[in-house]
Amino acid sequence: MERGDDYTKRRKHLEKLSDEELKKYFWELVDKIVGPLVDEAKTHTSPSIERSILLRMGFSSIEAKGIVNILLDRGLLGHGAGNIVYKAAQKNGIDIRSAGIGLLDGRYIGELDQ
Repeated sequence: MERGDDYTKRRKHLEKLSDEELKKYFWELVDKIVGPLVDEAKTHTSPSIERSILLRMGFSSIEAKGIVNILLDRGLLGHGAGNIVYKAAQKNGIDIRSAGIGLLDGRYIGELDQ
């Protein structure tokens, strides 16, 4: 059975493009495809995503769950758990781990609402 391939017809608009123009066109198409995904990621998160980020920052799963729950209860999860821990560390001149543990211990809770 012969395949009715229409590749030669579909590539007509690309024939006269240089390598540089093809690269540019390729990246334009990639931006069209990936752009909506990036936009979605900027505005939507979940507790599991935020726990995963904290795990990659060096927190245990129990610590990550506790931090995420604190932020979720305060309606701050949309700001990003990792971002909030990072900013708490910067504001207090401490390392990231100490900031996260401090949030769990209630030390920086008042700063979250500001």
